[in-house]
Amino acid sequence: MLDATATAEIVDDARARANVLRLAAAQALTGANSAVIFATGSIVGATLAPDISFATVPLSMYVLGLAAGTLPTGMISRAYGRRIAFIIGTGCGVLTGLIGALAILQGAFWLFCCATFFGGLYGAVSQSYRFAAADGASVAFRPKAVSWVMAGGVFAGVLGPQLVQWTMDIWPPYLFAFSFLMQAFVALVAMAVLSGVDAPKPAAADMHGGRPLFEIARQPRFIAAALCGVIAYPMMNLVMTSAPLAMKMCGLTVSDSNFGIQWHIVAMYGPSFFTGSLIARFGAPRIVALGLSLEAAAALIGLSGISAMHFWACLIVLGVGWNFAFIGASALVLETHRPQERNKVQAFNDFLVFGVMAIGSFSSGQLLAHYGWSMVNMVVFPPVLLGLAVLSLASFARRRAKLREVDELAGPTI
Repeated sequence: MLDATATAEIVDDARARANVLRLAAAQALTGANSAVIFATGSIVGATLAPDISFATVPLSMYVLGLAAGTLPTGMISRAYGRRIAFIIGTGCGVLTGLIGALAILQGAFWLFCCATFFGGLYGAVSQSYRFAAADGASVAFRPKAVSWVMAGGVFAGVLGPQLVQWTMDIWPPYLFAFSFLMQAFVALVAMAVLSGVDAPKPAAADMHGGRPLFEIARQPRFIAAALCGVIAYPMMNLVMTSAPLAMKMCGLTVSDSNFGIQWHIVAMYGPSFFTGSLIARFGAPRIVALGLSLEAAAALIGLSGISAMHFWACLIVLGVGWNFAFIGASALVLETHRPQERNKVQAFNDFLVFGVMAIGSFSSGQLLAHYGWSMVNMVVFPPVLLGLAVLSLASFARRRAKLREVDELAGPTI
């Protein structure tokens, strides 16, 4: 029986490894979508918006799309399989590029916001790549599968900003218009890659049963995982979306901004090559705590100066911190549900993360315009401290529960 179980795990891991390659490639291509938007969104917004305080609204619309797309992605994946959801997502990516280019040509601010909203829907689907990589994999392989897919984002960090750098002036005087056309082409390539993912429609047995979502969400482990994800991603997004415009306001060039965003994205995904191994060795809670602490350290760097080097160092440390905190929180989520519960739990977790991020994102432009870059960084500290406190309490509760189980198994002492 043990040999049969071990053989089944080997077969499942082989299938998971094949999927990981495609999903990592798709992560790189899809990451280029967000890289183009984050590198250009606030700059185009400042050009097209009726007021400078609305400059980051296109980025907020991207985040709103992320939030709006999470639950539908889970429902489509549950009903028709993840591959169908992936194809729909890449279709939204194509629309992002086409509408974005048209908006720049027409000088239409709200049309550009519509384009970035579609980009958010595409991004929402891409968030499920990391969970899709873990489908059917053994418990030991799951953290590595998640982190390896996220590692594909390293190439997005190179592809996206370079795509902007190479194409932003091709269609003068419409800065970045051709960049969005190229982004649409990259989304088509991602569609082709994802069409080969082995992600069949869920079995009938997996469509029913499982615990109610509220019962799962009440677990201290899930609360800690979701809260840390809610803190890690929105805080990173707040600083990252504000940075390009803040750099421009400080007299730095678009090339400086592109360079900072490029290395920020590399830092976001580069550690993924070993984050899974770190989680396996030290446990997800410790890696999450390290990530949140690094996000706080990035904010301190941001407060220490406004030179290009300060911005770059802030964005790089912020990216590494996000990687540890977000992948660690994702690994914690995988520990809280059963196989038949995965789509609804994972979609609900992402909805919480991006819902909060959408709310906070709409205030980032106002925060930067009225209070400055320093206040953007200072906002990071209270949520990080809250996340570390809740994570500590959840870990303490888990240790106490395990000790109680040991005592019960041991029985009364004589």
